[in-house]
Amino acid sequence: MTVPASEMISVENARERILAFVSRLGVERRPLAEALGQVLAEDIVAPFDIPPLNNTAMDGYAVRAADTTGASETEPKRLRVIADLAAGYVLDTPVGPGEAVRIMTGAPLPPGADAVVPFEETDERLRDPGEQARKAAEVVVYKAAGVSANVRFRAEDVSAGQTVLQSGRVVRPSEVGVMASIGLSEAPVYRRPVVAILSTGDEITPPGEPLLPGRIYDSNAHSIAALVKKCGGVPRMLGIARDTIDDLTAKIHEGLDADMLVTSAGVSRGDFDVVKDVLAREGAINFWTVRMRPGKPLAFGAFRAPDGRQVPHLGLPGNPVSSMVSFELFGRPALFKMLGRSDWQRPLIKAITRDRVENTDFRRFYARCIVTLGEDGRYYADLTGPQGSGILTSMSAANALTVIPEDQPAAEPGDEIEVMMLDWEHAP
Repeated sequence: MTVPASEMISVENARERILAFVSRLGVERRPLAEALGQVLAEDIVAPFDIPPLNNTAMDGYAVRAADTTGASETEPKRLRVIADLAAGYVLDTPVGPGEAVRIMTGAPLPPGADAVVPFEETDERLRDPGEQARKAAEVVVYKAAGVSANVRFRAEDVSAGQTVLQSGRVVRPSEVGVMASIGLSEAPVYRRPVVAILSTGDEITPPGEPLLPGRIYDSNAHSIAALVKKCGGVPRMLGIARDTIDDLTAKIHEGLDADMLVTSAGVSRGDFDVVKDVLAREGAINFWTVRMRPGKPLAFGAFRAPDGRQVPHLGLPGNPVSSMVSFELFGRPALFKMLGRSDWQRPLIKAITRDRVENTDFRRFYARCIVTLGEDGRYYADLTGPQGSGILTSMSAANALTVIPEDQPAAEPGDEIEVMMLDWEHAP
C-alpha cells in the first residue's frame, strides 16, 4: 500500500513495511574466517568425539594414581620412566606398576595410566628457555595424584553425532573455532546483502577532489557504506548522480543488480529533489514521510530490475545526521533480516537527562547524546551539543539516541527518559 504524500507514518509502521518487503537471502559456503557476522544456514554436526582420546591437560608424568599414594616432600615416591611422549603421538606400551611416562600437554594418555603428575610436583624443575629438556630414567614424585588428575577425557567437549551449532546462530570467533575443531574449512551461511549506495546533488563533490565554491564533500555515501559494512553487508559505491532525471535514472540502473539500493538526498519537496519522481516512474513508492526528527523525508519503495526482481530502495534524507539516523532505524533492521538475523533491536534503557530536550513539532525526537554510568548506579544522558541535522560531529560524539515521544513537548533536566544505545563500548 502506498501512503499519500501528505501523510506521515510512525517509525514502527515504516519499519514494519520495510521488513515485510525484504527477505532472507540465499545460502552460500564461505571460508570460516570470512563468515564472521553471517548466520548459519544449517545445523553443524560433529563427525567424531572431541577430544578423540583421553589426554593430558598438563606437562608432567602419566602414572598409575595408586603408585603415588602417600607421596610427600619427606616421603616421595620413585617411579621408573619408560618413555617420553609428545603431543601428536600415541604410545601403545602400557604403564605398569612403578612406572611413568614423561608426557606433554595434549598427548593421549598411554594405556594403564589414570593420572598425570605435573612437573612442578616432581624433582624435574621447569627448564629455562633454550635449556635442554631433562630425560632421566627415574622421576621422584612429591605429591599424590588422585585418579583422573589433570586428565581430559574423550568426548568431554563434543560427542560424535552431536549438534554443536544450530542453524540461525551468528558466526563469532568462537563458532569459527568450533567448526575448525571438527575439521570444517567452510561454513554454510546466508549470503551477505550487496547494497548499492548512491549520493545525489549538483553540490556534492567526492572526497579527495578540489572543493569549488558552493560545493560540499560527500560524507553520506561513506558513512552509509561504513554502516552497511558494520551491519554485515557489502557496500557498493555508485558515485554521485546529478540533479537530473536522466542522470539519476542511469545511475540507479547501475545498482539494480544489488540486493538493496540506498540513495541520499532528493526526497524532499525542493525543485531538484527528483528521487521520488524517478522511483514513481521506474518502480513504486510505498511511503516517503515518517513522523521522526531527524529524518522526516524518507522514501521507501522498489525498482524493477531487468531480471524481474523488485529491488528495495531506501531514499535517505540529504542532511548527514538525518541520513545516518534513518539508516540506523530502517536500513540496519532490513539488512539484518536479509542476513537471517532477528537481533536488530538496539538496547533501550532508562537514563536521567542532564539537559533540556525540546520537542515542539510532534515528531519522535532522536537527539544525539552520550550515556554514562553515575556513581549512584544510574545512567545519565548528556546531549552532544547542538542538534541540527547537519552537525555530523554530534554523531561522532554520541553513543546513544534519545527517544522522546511524539506527544512529549520536552524532557527537563532530571527527567528519566528512554535512550537507544548505539555503542556500549563507549558507555563507561
